Amino acid sequence: MAASKQSPTPPAQERPRILVVEDDEDLLRLMYRLLGSIGDVAMAADGEHALQILTLGEPPHLVVTDLMMPRKDGLTLVKEMKASEKLKNIPAIILTAKSGPRDVIAGINSGARHYLTKPFKPDELIAKVKKVLNLR
Repeated sequence: MAASKQSPTPPAQERPRILVVEDDEDLLRLMYRLLGSIGDVAMAADGEHALQILTLGEPPHLVVTDLMMPRKDGLTLVKEMKASEKLKNIPAIILTAKSGPRDVIAGINSGARHYLTKPFKPDELIAKVKKVLNLR
């Protein structure tokens, strides 16, 4: 039996669920405030915690992740999401200080939809999130 493709776009009446994965507490709080205007935000301090959240309960419509984190980095997180039947259709945005061309290519090749570098412009992050979630 073929698996049905999960749509990253939430139904019109439902607020999108966004998982933010970031080990810097100040940045995590900032992103919670920024993205809270768009959807319901869950937070994880590393990729290991994020995978626990992703595999329990209702999956988010989007994951925004840092790359350099303890326990499990964001690149590994995105690769594991894309290798999982349950999680492969959840889009990911990488938000990181790593700005080298090889880093960007590795991020996109991992399956991320967008790769943004820190420091980031809040308007750019919001625009990318809305685009991925098909929001206006």
